[in-house]
Amino acid sequence: NGSGDICTTGVSGAVQTQILGISAGSTIRDVNCERLKLSKTLFDMGMKVAAVSLMCGDPRVFEAMMNAGTPCPIDGLIGDRARMAWEANPPSWTDQGAMTDSDKRKFTALGGIILLLGLLIGI
Repeated sequence: NGSGDICTTGVSGAVQTQILGISAGSTIRDVNCERLKLSKTLFDMGMKVAAVSLMCGDPRVFEAMMNAGTPCPIDGLIGDRARMAWEANPPSWTDQGAMTDSDKRKFTALGGIILLLGLLIGI
């Protein structure tokens, strides 16, 4: 995590030669960190089912809840009624905690810049 109470991480790189100096930087959003903070806030406000529901957006949490016999809430249903609803309509996951395509492009671009800088230093 970045500094303070934020869910972003800074990434940067720079190089300086006698002729040219180049630097680049970006931030990467941590969706799982956001999920944890939002869930804790909901829980602290007494919205326990909503907090659990938000955490269930992570496939690992969803699976753990099912394995524990406490299925994730769905459409206001909890307990056995929620389990039946999930069995009738299984989730289709797009793991929102995973690195997004935008983040992957940023890392690729930053890697390219670092490679270019390395080549310039070698000149």
